[in-house]
Amino acid sequence: MSPVAVEDFAKYLADKNFLLSDTEFDSASSSASNPERSLRKLWESTELTANGFADEVAQFYGLQRLTLPQLVAAPALTGRFSPRFLRDTSVFPFELPKGQYKLAVADPSDAAAVRAAEIVLGAPVLVEIASFEDIATVLGEQLGGEETTAGDSEALGARAEDDIESLRDLASGAPVVRAVNDLLEKALELRASDIHIEPFRNGLVVRMRVDGLLRAVAAPANALPQALISRIKILAGLNIAERRLPQDGAARQKIARSEIDIRVATMPAQHGESAVIRLLPRDRGLLDVARLGLSIADEKIVRRLLSLPHGLIVVTGPTGSGKTTTLATMLSILNDPSRKILTIEDPVEYEIQGVNQSQVKPAIGLTFATAMRAFVRQDPDVIMVGEVRDAETANIAVHAALTGHLVLTTLHTENAAAAVPRLLDLGVEGFLLKSTLRAVIAQRLVRILCDRCKRKRILAPGDLATDPRFDALGLRSGDCVYEPAGCERCGGAGYRGRNGVFEALELKDEVYDLVGPHADARAIDLAARRSGMTTMVEDAVAKCRAGVTSAAEVLRVTTVR
Repeated sequence: MSPVAVEDFAKYLADKNFLLSDTEFDSASSSASNPERSLRKLWESTELTANGFADEVAQFYGLQRLTLPQLVAAPALTGRFSPRFLRDTSVFPFELPKGQYKLAVADPSDAAAVRAAEIVLGAPVLVEIASFEDIATVLGEQLGGEETTAGDSEALGARAEDDIESLRDLASGAPVVRAVNDLLEKALELRASDIHIEPFRNGLVVRMRVDGLLRAVAAPANALPQALISRIKILAGLNIAERRLPQDGAARQKIARSEIDIRVATMPAQHGESAVIRLLPRDRGLLDVARLGLSIADEKIVRRLLSLPHGLIVVTGPTGSGKTTTLATMLSILNDPSRKILTIEDPVEYEIQGVNQSQVKPAIGLTFATAMRAFVRQDPDVIMVGEVRDAETANIAVHAALTGHLVLTTLHTENAAAAVPRLLDLGVEGFLLKSTLRAVIAQRLVRILCDRCKRKRILAPGDLATDPRFDALGLRSGDCVYEPAGCERCGGAGYRGRNGVFEALELKDEVYDLVGPHADARAIDLAARRSGMTTMVEDAVAKCRAGVTSAAEVLRVTTVR
């Protein structure tokens, strides 16, 4: 059944005055765009009993109506299905004497459940209607309660194994495989960095992170949530039987003639397992310093820093601000046969030919700190640490920089100046930090205005009066800015792609003198600005004036100070 039929059924109920109010009818109709549990939502919006609602469903869809005595008398096939699947989808499979399969359903619009039953049974099924309550009752008799005794553990273990095998078979079926491939293809088409698959009471929600913001997309209509998650776990080499603990895995997939690396992280939630798939680019062209968005002055600073023989360079910013891409680009600049480069990352997002890259594995004791200890015995020239998370890693990184290595790493701080007190807070001695820290580069990512549809705007005095954000950024009447419009190329968002905004704080002159046991981030920031440092906000406003991004986007990702 199609979602349109569900919406027609909602109108059918409204015409018969079965819906409680127009508001609830609108809610029910909107849920029809997602077939999962849509008829149950409609039922909850009516005054009908379970049997009365089932009568209306049977009449509207033209299907046979089954009563509770008929369900109880039917030869059940529940042993061939997962109890959770049967309860979640409100279906009851049974067999006729002639070997024909039937499926009692409360929601005939749930095509995914019917298709799943056909895959498990290996034959077409005849769909008939029963009420939600009657199906719950007969499933309760067939499957028993949720609680078990010690004497039942062996039987339940065998049943659990059967459930896992059934789910594995379902996840390997063509509809589920196609659904996962379609999601990956859609993500590539949208240039998404992540796919979020989240089960809720009312159905599966799929969102994709495009240019840093999540965007809802249509969930697969012909795949059960459990089967979809199981398929993803199989791809990433995860244990599909483990649903109580988070799991992480990786895979390399060929999608739409291109090969991509994916990282999968699953998490148990209230209504099932959720999964996040990160798509990692394999395009070496991404690691081009020109694509980072550095200003001419900041690029000169970065190249000068990378020519140093030793010292500590820190890149800061929140999660998702592009720190890993910046570090990988720095490594690509440093990468030549005359240097030995070692990295420890979590995870390895960019594979760089000629660089020895390792991934942390806490389960076996391979942490950032243990890897760093081993690195200094490997005769490296450059060491990259994915993130300084604790005092031990911070001190080892500082000592590695002190003993003749160039060390690159990341921190989570609001701006460049805040990295100094943060490292002191992690236990690094002030005099050591003063001797080793060469620079801190802070960054954020702003969305780039779509070249095809961005609109030019000359600010008038009235604009400054009605919109205080322009004044907050130092924009004045007569300044030219650009704003998003939306077109087919950018999917109506007005933006396409992202670029970095940076501030590069070098430890020199007055800033160098301020680094010590009682260093103050604000004092360091003011000193750096007096020394000529361009702040992230100033860099972002320059990009705003150049038509790269918008004023609204600048305010979204930066803090005016």
